[in-house]
Amino acid sequence: MMIIGVDEAGRGPLAGPVCAAAVMLHPSHPIAGLADSKQLSEKKRARLAPEIMARCASYGVGWASVEEIDRHDILRATFMAMARAVEQCAQRLGLDDDAWSTLTVHVDGNRSPGAFTGPWSWPYATQTFVKGDQTQPAISAASILAKTARDAEMRRLDALYPEYGFAQHAGYGTVMHMTALNRLGPSPVHRRSFAPVARAQALMIVQENGRTQGNVGIQENART
Repeated sequence: MMIIGVDEAGRGPLAGPVCAAAVMLHPSHPIAGLADSKQLSEKKRARLAPEIMARCASYGVGWASVEEIDRHDILRATFMAMARAVEQCAQRLGLDDDAWSTLTVHVDGNRSPGAFTGPWSWPYATQTFVKGDQTQPAISAASILAKTARDAEMRRLDALYPEYGFAQHAGYGTVMHMTALNRLGPSPVHRRSFAPVARAQALMIVQENGRTQGNVGIQENART
């Protein structure tokens, strides 16, 4: 039986894409130290990620953009990223489309793309595992790849929008992030379908309208 483990990173943040990874471990190449990525230090994740990619039978990393998150909602966007990750993993194995149905996919959590309809294909036998990133090695490996890939992307976005501190909080709603968001308004990579971002956007509109009305009043007073 060919088993692929799948996990995601980035469902909760207010900014940036959501990432998913899929990993098929190699039975002859065990990897020591696999665990839930959240329980590992950044240094350990950085050490394990290239080892996973080098020693596993196959892997894939899939993404769903901020635009897709806002269009479809975060759950369905996560499923899109998962489907893309599994497809990439299967393609690396050299499987044709007919053989994909022979895969069994282990998904972290209690919901999988196969139980929902949306803009993705999921022709796989699937098992879900609550806290699977702690009990299923393939899911643990996927969680590490997803986390390290998304952290790298948020560091890239930090260079484009340094005012928000994405490299420090990865887009999560920390005090630092919320302070910047409410002061500056949303960046192009913020998820406007998320309530805190929508509120910050509304606040910026109110403030801008207030400034516009104030400028009009000043001009009127200058003419009188």
